[in-house]
Amino acid sequence: MNITGNTIFITGGGTGIGRGLAEAFHARGNAVIISGRRQGILDRVTAANPGMTSVQLDVEDADSIRATTTELFRTHPEVNVLVNNAGILRAESVHDLARMRADAETTISTNLLAPLRLTNAFLQHFHDDALTNPDALHAIINVSSGLAFVPLVIAPTYNATKAAIHAYSESLRAQLNGTTTSIIELIPPMVATDIVAGQSSNPHALALDAYIDQTMLLLEAEPDATEIVIDSVRFLRYAEREGRYQSTFSLLNA
Repeated sequence: MNITGNTIFITGGGTGIGRGLAEAFHARGNAVIISGRRQGILDRVTAANPGMTSVQLDVEDADSIRATTTELFRTHPEVNVLVNNAGILRAESVHDLARMRADAETTISTNLLAPLRLTNAFLQHFHDDALTNPDALHAIINVSSGLAFVPLVIAPTYNATKAAIHAYSESLRAQLNGTTTSIIELIPPMVATDIVAGQSSNPHALALDAYIDQTMLLLEAEPDATEIVIDSVRFLRYAEREGRYQSTFSLLNA
């Protein structure tokens, strides 16, 4: 994808990696629209980044996604990039099955069903746009995780949803070969955000600014990249390929 000149819609754009990507794309001359559940947080981000706009969206709600995308395509028909970033991570335990089931269903709804629903809506929009603008370029950026490749034992459903996003991205990319739409997967390591309590201050987590800077450098250097794998996540992404899956699994879950 081109790194500038786009109109980009980012879910979960009020905090963490979503906000970091939104501000980085905005600084590079893209029109950025962020979404999230909490309007107050969105307002603080747009106030800090003049020209950035926002829409309130509950990604767990299929009706909210349908209404939001319908209005988005009406008001911003030029939108050409979707970033499926919104996600949650909840620790789960077989010793509390009732809570485990509830958390698993919420995680699947947020991390998997929402990106699928949004992608379907955007693919239709991109298809329609390509009929009248055959030179247009479109992109869907899916944020997965290093845990898609080596799972963290305490977060089984999170791992599963991110592995599914990886497989979904690969399948879509093959089906869309030769069209105007590219599929890019971002594979973060553990980044210092508030996705779980204490992670933003974890000394083993990569600083958010560092993750965003390295990601943008790779996007700029490799416009045709299918995966964005920064150095610190390579030990997870390529563990199985390099024959060290079990040792990496044990180290991760020590």
